[in-house]
Amino acid sequence: MRSRHSGCVATIGNFDGVHLGHRAVLARLFEKADAYGAPSLVMVFEPTPQEFFARGNVPARLTRFREKYEALAEIGVDRMLCIHFDQQYSQVSAEQFVSDVLVDGLGVQYLVVGDDFRFGHGRRGDFAMLQHCGRRDGFEVEHTPTFEIDGERVSSSRIRRLLLSGDIGEANRLLGRPYRMSGRIVPGQRLGRELGYPTANIRPGRRVLALQGVFAVRVDGKGLAARDAVASIGTRPTIEGDTALLEVHVFNFDGDLYGQHVHVDFFAKLRDEQRFESLEALTEQMHRDAAQARRILGAGALDAGTLSRQG
Repeated sequence: MRSRHSGCVATIGNFDGVHLGHRAVLARLFEKADAYGAPSLVMVFEPTPQEFFARGNVPARLTRFREKYEALAEIGVDRMLCIHFDQQYSQVSAEQFVSDVLVDGLGVQYLVVGDDFRFGHGRRGDFAMLQHCGRRDGFEVEHTPTFEIDGERVSSSRIRRLLLSGDIGEANRLLGRPYRMSGRIVPGQRLGRELGYPTANIRPGRRVLALQGVFAVRVDGKGLAARDAVASIGTRPTIEGDTALLEVHVFNFDGDLYGQHVHVDFFAKLRDEQRFESLEALTEQMHRDAAQARRILGAGALDAGTLSRQG
């Protein structure tokens, strides 16, 4: 029995970060969806196959599931289909995936994939197999070439390395937008308020962080549009913290953000997380961090261009 997505134009992948390489695939998806008069659909897996097979040694996520959904919706994707990836699903053969999911389940008319796309048990499915199945089952398939900037492939792993090294500007260039972390504001220990720097606290919701340290950021949420801020993400070694937390001090703001869902956009790394010998030393460094963040965010020309669907 076919789903309500039957007749779509689809693409498949992790889309972690929804970076410029992904957007090149999505641009072609939109073009073919318009030509076929069919909805565009992005198929993802949760957890990703890479995470499932890595077990404990998982890579850092650039985007949580909700962040990925929001980014795809903002660009203009009509539908996002998430398939739960578990031990049983990992045994599905490439042939079965095509027949059960793409043909019988979705009635795919056109399929757009990256040039390195592999699928099915043992990663035995490839582009040549998709072409063969398409001729047999009545759908077309194409692969998009590798997307490069300055002669280097744009990939999620490359962006992870840039974030980890603190090169936020280059990571944002490859993303086509500022790197973003989103979440709901939760109560904290109120230590920041005691030190003169009240913070909005967000649990990162990631098993592995893509970045740690102190950053110049902007915060956006309900009733809080693009406000400059300074943020710290890490385990807070000065107070013997043991769980990761994103703490954001919004400049010139004295409202109540508890319970609100906000977006934090990263623009520059100020320094690594470090342990201070006293709260006084920590407060002095916070003064310096805030001043530096204000200078950076006030310098202008920071906004990485956000691409959107045209038409």
